[in-house]
Amino acid sequence: MKRFYETVSTDKVDGGWQVTLDGRAIKTVGGLPQIVPSSALAKAMADEWASQGDELDTATLLLRDAADHAIDIIGAGRELAITKLLTFAETDTLCYRADPDEALYRRQLERWEPLVKQIEAKHGIKLERTSGVMHQAQTAEALTKLRVYLSQMDDFALSALTTATSLAASLCAGLAALEEDADADAIWALANLEEDWQAEQWGWDAAAEELRTKRLGNFKEAIRFAALSRS
Repeated sequence: MKRFYETVSTDKVDGGWQVTLDGRAIKTVGGLPQIVPSSALAKAMADEWASQGDELDTATLLLRDAADHAIDIIGAGRELAITKLLTFAETDTLCYRADPDEALYRRQLERWEPLVKQIEAKHGIKLERTSGVMHQAQTAEALTKLRVYLSQMDDFALSALTTATSLAASLCAGLAALEEDADADAIWALANLEEDWQAEQWGWDAAAEELRTKRLGNFKEAIRFAALSRS
């Protein structure tokens, strides 16, 4: 698509901030006013639009997409979004381990356990761990407490959490990533521990590495979106 605007700016409006292109306010994909909660986020979104060349590359408008998701999807169905997030707690990568007699298990125990225990301590829950791929249900008490916590998050934080959790295949990793002092690279390495282990055994695949780098970029951008929205 050809670039169809010259100037990009941000305006203070009722309920927050809005990006404008040639003075026209942007709307979401769903046709709603794209109003975000902070000037910092609006400015970063404006920078995405301003940095486009003669041809628009919409794949680089990650903050725009996250804002649309917060407004169109989360805003219209918070309970559905929270329920979807809780399914990642039921299948959390960090809770599914190799057999105890395997070397991989020892690495998982060493590197995953501190983060899982951190999440348990913060939320006052106990998460079930298992070895193998057979489903291990989490307790109703743990899921209820997590639901209450997620229900207290705003739509923009839930949008960021949904992206981070989906990419990491772990609600534990997603929650840890949204902490203000989070180390995105370290958390991403934990989420990809098994993939890295396999690569160490059999070698690295260039296409897989390229995909992982792209996914890490999206993971970091979700974390950045959360930080900007609460600025």
